[in-house]
Amino acid sequence: MKSEITGITRANEGIQGISWNILGQTYVPKSNTEHSFSWHATLPPGTFVPPHIHPDQDEYLYMLEGKLDFMLGNSESQASAGDLIRLGMGVPHGIFNKSEQTAKVLFWVSPTKKLFDLFWGLHNMKEQKPEDVVAMAAEFNIHFLPPPPGG
Repeated sequence: MKSEITGITRANEGIQGISWNILGQTYVPKSNTEHSFSWHATLPPGTFVPPHIHPDQDEYLYMLEGKLDFMLGNSESQASAGDLIRLGMGVPHGIFNKSEQTAKVLFWVSPTKKLFDLFWGLHNMKEQKPEDVVAMAAEFNIHFLPPPPGG
């Protein structure tokens, strides 16, 4: 069991100095226990997180800067600075920066499960090919969905 260590993770730092490059985005982990895992994400224009499902985690995003488009279940929505996005476990979702501005977001999941380890694996891939990302994610119980017809 990993317990939280009381302290401050500074604005431009990750725990233990970690910073990951995943799908063209920068993820900086802020806390990691068995109960929750949080990270700061920088999503440049044109980047996205393909539609996927967390079968055993709730995921949250707090928008710090910018605007993002979301696929939430069977609907689409947008969020901007100050908005909180709630993604219940088992609900398909995708995240897209279709704007001309970089988005900055605080993400967290509960419980942590294997997401921290998945991010390490993705970061360490020599080349993040879609089929390899999907296969690795499935090993960590994150399931990417097939692209929509014509997508």
